[in-house]
Amino acid sequence: MFISQAFAQAAPVAAPTQDIFGSVGSMLPLILMFVVLYFVMIRPQMKRQKEHKSMVEALAKGDEVIIAGGVLGKVSKIGETYIAVEVSAGVEIQVQRSSVVQVLPKGTFR
Repeated sequence: MFISQAFAQAAPVAAPTQDIFGSVGSMLPLILMFVVLYFVMIRPQMKRQKEHKSMVEALAKGDEVIIAGGVLGKVSKIGETYIAVEVSAGVEIQVQRSSVVQVLPKGTFR
């Protein structure tokens, strides 16, 4: 009625291309993006983690520290995974070693 018949035509056969640079060239922006991402984000984060791990391993009794909640105190006991931090005279809290954010210079606290 209103629709005429449509006849399919055979598509011309495309010649195979041997341009290897074309396929690598199309992947080049993606590869470049991953390289930039590594040097801008991943590598600095790994460096910070390494520095934090060495700082936590080097904790000693008497060190003055800041823990993750912003609490200042002096390390009074050290265990495998937990440390006791004296925040006031006679007041100790137990925290995980990894929650130590910064080790302060001696004499900063009190």
